[in-house]
Amino acid sequence: MHYSNGMERIYFKALGLMRRTVGRVVPPDDVEDIVQETYVKACQIRDLGHIRNPQSFLLKMARNLALDHIKRAEYRLATSITQLSGDSDFELGSEHDSTLDCVTGDQEFSLFCEAVRQLPQQCRRAFVLKKVYGYSQKDIAERLGISESTVEKHIATGLLKSRRFMRNKMGASLEPGRYE
Repeated sequence: MHYSNGMERIYFKALGLMRRTVGRVVPPDDVEDIVQETYVKACQIRDLGHIRNPQSFLLKMARNLALDHIKRAEYRLATSITQLSGDSDFELGSEHDSTLDCVTGDQEFSLFCEAVRQLPQQCRRAFVLKKVYGYSQKDIAERLGISESTVEKHIATGLLKSRRFMRNKMGASLEPGRYE
C-alpha cells in the first residue's frame, strides 16, 4: 500500500471525528486549519510501521495540535495583558476586570488557564472567544448559534467561576479584594 493513499483514506475516514475532537478544544473558525495541519504533519511521517492504529494516531495528533493552538492563544493573551498593564494611557473603564489582572504572574496564569478548562463547554467557548480572541458578543453569538444575552451570561459565568476557582486554589495568598 502506498503511504499517501493509505494515509489519505484513513484521514478522510477519520475527518468527521477529528473535526468534532478539535472543535471541543478550539473556536469553530480554527477547526479546519488544525485538521488540515494534522494531515500535513501526518504525511511527513515516513514510517507508519510503528503506528498500530493510524486513525487513533491522527485523532491524538489533531487534539495535540489543537491544545498547542490554545497554548499559543493563552500566551498571546498573557503578552497582551502584560503590555496593557504597562500602558499608562490604557483605561479599563468603569468595570474593572480583575480576572485579567490575575494572569500576569506565571503561577496565577497557570491557575487561570486551569480555571477556564473547568468551565462548561459552551461557557468556555464563549469566554475564550471573548477574552482570548477578542470577539464581540455579536460575533460570538453568531459563531455559537446562541443569543447575545446568552453570550453575555456565559462570559459573566466564566468570570465568576474562574475567580472562585482561583480564590479556592490560592486561598490565603490572594491579595484582599483582588478577585472581587
